Amino acid sequence: MKRKLISLLLAGSMVATMFAGCGDKTEDTPDENQQAEEPVDDVETPPADTTAPEESEAVEEQTLKVAAFEGGYGAEMWTKVAEAFEASHPGVTVELTVDKKIEDVISPSMKAGDYPDVIHCATGREAAMTETLTKEKALLALTDVMDMTVPGESVTVKDKVIPGFFDTLGTNPYGDGVTYYAPMFYSPCGLFYNAGLLNEKGWEVPKTWDEMWELGDKAKAENIALFTYPTTGYFDAFTYALLASAGGADFYNSCMTYEDGIWESENATKVFEIIGKLAEYTEGTTVANANDDNFTKNQQLILDNKAIFCPNGTWLPGEMAEAPRADGFEWGMTALPAVNAGENGSSFTFFEQMWIPAAAENQDMAKEFVAYMYSDEAAAIFAESGAIQPIAGMSDTLEGENKMFYSIYDNGATAVMGGFAATTPVEGVSMADTLFGTVNSIVSGDKTVADWQKSVEEVSDQLRGAME
Repeated sequence: MKRKLISLLLAGSMVATMFAGCGDKTEDTPDENQQAEEPVDDVETPPADTTAPEESEAVEEQTLKVAAFEGGYGAEMWTKVAEAFEASHPGVTVELTVDKKIEDVISPSMKAGDYPDVIHCATGREAAMTETLTKEKALLALTDVMDMTVPGESVTVKDKVIPGFFDTLGTNPYGDGVTYYAPMFYSPCGLFYNAGLLNEKGWEVPKTWDEMWELGDKAKAENIALFTYPTTGYFDAFTYALLASAGGADFYNSCMTYEDGIWESENATKVFEIIGKLAEYTEGTTVANANDDNFTKNQQLILDNKAIFCPNGTWLPGEMAEAPRADGFEWGMTALPAVNAGENGSSFTFFEQMWIPAAAENQDMAKEFVAYMYSDEAAAIFAESGAIQPIAGMSDTLEGENKMFYSIYDNGATAVMGGFAATTPVEGVSMADTLFGTVNSIVSGDKTVADWQKSVEEVSDQLRGAME
């Protein structure tokens, strides 16, 4: 859609005033006894004023092309933010494209050399557009944006964003301290469930995986599955949290940077075995519906009390807002149970990313738009749709379910952030496909956990040398 602000110039009339002296046109004869005045050569007549008195300065007009993924928060918030940006930046038109399959919409034009100026599209999506352009070094560095003052405010971007978000591979994909992704819409991820069901049954939320298996057996006795998942793509946050819980931060970073033998280690084996056992407790129709067309059917299993836990992010309640549900349904969310006894559970903080293609035409205004994303004005618009910016103090303004979701770290969960280090493209090799996409085959029994673990180590070996 296109909206345009038009600047009107008021042209004032140009008036020149002539000073011809005093009196009428009759020539006066000086008195004989009065000496005639000699002309004064050093007095200049003021020039006529040719400046239009009310002429306004012309505003340079430009079009900023913004492409955004339409997730569970909807498209309306993007329209409102675009309009607010235009209002605060006279002369700028935001040409906005929002779609649930944004990659399919903009890729043809990009291949022809016509790039959006700003793109909101997170890593971890099936099309892997963000990862592909990252591997091809086709993104513009945004480190200077972090030092920009937020438009309309007096604070810089980096001073407004929650600490830690710029110290992760999720924003610095090459691990070199240079920011290429601007963090957007953060969401503590965990296991969502019907708190009403657990209260009714008198079941406790598991804190360890042994307690999880015990609950699974109780639920199975009542024809309720312990687990389901929307698609295998949701195992990114799930697996990341398990890895950090199993071996801590150093182990986690070693996994993310393809350290030799790391996926065959004892800590990694714990993670593979947990997911393998969880497959035995997964609701039977999950694999058939674990795709982009039917994933909400798996999410519906939680609302219908056919499964207890589903890995997801804080957008889930909004995504299922209109779906039917069991009587007494009440959203609950918990961190993943601790892998090791005596430790806290873990929750991966997923955040979406906004970036600027290196081939963008209007890079300066694109950076201005990115900086504006952290303004109080933009954050308030996003929050109306449930999309929470990683801005310090935002959680204090939340109520209801969102207050519960964003308090997960206040309740003791360990926060986990950042994904795999970027690599140059390796033909036929994808860590996401091998590590996460294989889960369907584990649940269906088409592949063993041991073979899966071996495949992940092999992929890690191939990517290690290609790491930037």
